[in-house]
Amino acid sequence: MTRRTLSRAQIVSAAIELLDEEGLDGLSMRRLGQRLGSAATSVYWHVQSKENLIALASDQIWGEISVLDPDEVGWREAAVELARSMYGLGVAHHWLIPAIPSCLTYGIGMARYQDHSYAIFEAAGFTGVDLDWAVNTLFTFVIGAAYQDSAQAMLLRSQKDSEEVQRRMQEAMANADQIVAQFPRLKARAAEQAQLPRAARTESLEFGLGVVLDGMSVRLKRGVARLS
Repeated sequence: MTRRTLSRAQIVSAAIELLDEEGLDGLSMRRLGQRLGSAATSVYWHVQSKENLIALASDQIWGEISVLDPDEVGWREAAVELARSMYGLGVAHHWLIPAIPSCLTYGIGMARYQDHSYAIFEAAGFTGVDLDWAVNTLFTFVIGAAYQDSAQAMLLRSQKDSEEVQRRMQEAMANADQIVAQFPRLKARAAEQAQLPRAARTESLEFGLGVVLDGMSVRLKRGVARLS
């Protein structure tokens, strides 16, 4: 395949597939070129650097976040949809959240997400610095939930990896179990959590999301009470 037959869109799409399979450390121009049937130099010509490629891939995923108009469905429903969508993409693309501090991933997709977040919480009644904090609170909560659950999803996928990878995982888990065993409450909760179905991760998200939005509603009501 020659350089002319490649497009930036093809490269970004292939990069997302490779990132989903191998993570940030598994992405290289050489491996991506092999996947595309092209030389690494051709990939560089289109995207300039690995860091820029990760930024392009991240921005494409951020652009897929589902949004609802808060004026049509209400601010809370719009916030829930935004949070669920971001969480789902963060878990499905386990490299997305770790990529945020690793390179300059800010682009149109993330800006669209942020702008919509401001629209949601403006519709709720937040203004000024409180508006900034409301947007950041939802973002921080969902990022934390997605990061933890995407890591668990990666562990499940890695069970299909080499025997060496599985051995290291088993050693790490055994070491964690020894530490947890020293703390009775933690040990009891870990034992019960181990029996929970995978769907419980989503239930955990819904619980936390409800608490966050309930707290925001209370904050808004207190603000109105102070003004009346």
